[in-house]
Amino acid sequence: MVHTFAMHELKLALDVESGALHILDEPAFFAVKLLQENNSPQAVQAALQEKFGAKTAAETWTEIAELQKEGLLFSPKRPLNLTTDGAIKALCLHLAHECNLRCKYCFANKGHYGGTRGLMPLETAYAAVDFLLQNSKNRRHCEIDFFGGEPLLNFSVMKKTIAYGREKAAQMGKILKFTVTTNAFALPPEVIQYLNAEEISVVLSLDGRQKVHDAMRVQPDGSGSWQEVLRNCKIVVAGRNHNNYYLRGTYTRHNLDFTEDVKEMYRQGFRLLSLEPAVLPQESEEALRPEDLPVIFAEYEKLAAQIWQWEEQGEQVFFFHFELDLHQGPCAKKRALGCGAGSSYLAVTPDGKLYPCHQFAGEEDFCVGNVFTGIQVEDTLQRFQAVDSVEKEACRNCFARYFCGGGCHAAAWLQNKDLNIPYDFGCQLHRKRVECGLYLQAKRMLAKMNG
Repeated sequence: MVHTFAMHELKLALDVESGALHILDEPAFFAVKLLQENNSPQAVQAALQEKFGAKTAAETWTEIAELQKEGLLFSPKRPLNLTTDGAIKALCLHLAHECNLRCKYCFANKGHYGGTRGLMPLETAYAAVDFLLQNSKNRRHCEIDFFGGEPLLNFSVMKKTIAYGREKAAQMGKILKFTVTTNAFALPPEVIQYLNAEEISVVLSLDGRQKVHDAMRVQPDGSGSWQEVLRNCKIVVAGRNHNNYYLRGTYTRHNLDFTEDVKEMYRQGFRLLSLEPAVLPQESEEALRPEDLPVIFAEYEKLAAQIWQWEEQGEQVFFFHFELDLHQGPCAKKRALGCGAGSSYLAVTPDGKLYPCHQFAGEEDFCVGNVFTGIQVEDTLQRFQAVDSVEKEACRNCFARYFCGGGCHAAAWLQNKDLNIPYDFGCQLHRKRVECGLYLQAKRMLAKMNG
């Protein structure tokens, strides 16, 4: 399978199975598109000759044939063994079903996930560490993400859990990595100092421009939070030498010009960036709608051009959804299996219950057990383990399937009530982001060739 597309001044072709990316001239682009549409080689050669002349047609066809011979164009479908070892490699610990903000697009129902507000007790956090290490089998590297609500409302438990986890992991010859996702609204100096000194990865929430952020990420009294959040984000990032973080924003249909929000992040000194689309019921005022897609697609292309402009000026800006590694990235098996929710990754609520991921927390039909007694509902886990981009009908002919894993399970359930039917709107956004990432790869390839 080959995917052809044009973006800005480039004409590109991705060979899906091999991962080879080709920068094409006009004749080659014309020919590959015809082959992609299942025209016969004879018909394509004839069309080439008619449009570009015999000499160009012959040269172009020779180049295409050579790439096919090398397995870099129209390569055969790769065989995938999707069996796994059944190990749990990561947990999302909901340290707090409580929050000091009331963000309007919050999937967690303003922090409490539709249940009781509260903090995770220390004994539950310790039990979660034990559960992870015991169920990680032969995996040496494991991860714990501290989440909420706002997890730093339970900072004392987080500190003790990290110390406990590191000690227990070392005893078992394992390495435990920790990440915290925070709204960065209330970060006392001692918290910032701890996070930086202990090299805890951080995801900091800032939506870009003040007017955008303050419209969505509000305090309980309805006032904005941008000034305080920005100040704290700058202190955290400066204290870790601008590494080991992501500044993560969310966009809604109220800021479809989100390139301006990324520019604001850049102006404020941040370089590791992510901007996620809000996934909301269609009746929500903030929800993205199908009629927004042309505007969003154009905006992503605009953002890709802006990132390349920064790169040409010597500034490296990493936009999470555009960073594709065609050569050294995740293997095809990992890409097909996706994020691992419900298989290698689980979420733990403050009462110790286990769910396939943080977005299923509180959905009792998806509770698979608890950290004290272990997995109790194997059938639910098997449902998630059986969901991958190879088996999903919508994924089989999608050029982006090896950069996706079949999409977000939670979004599929929220929108379709079926894990096997991907969230189509999200798929369309992701395909465009992959194209933008491929465009940036091609620009870097050209710069290296010409450098």
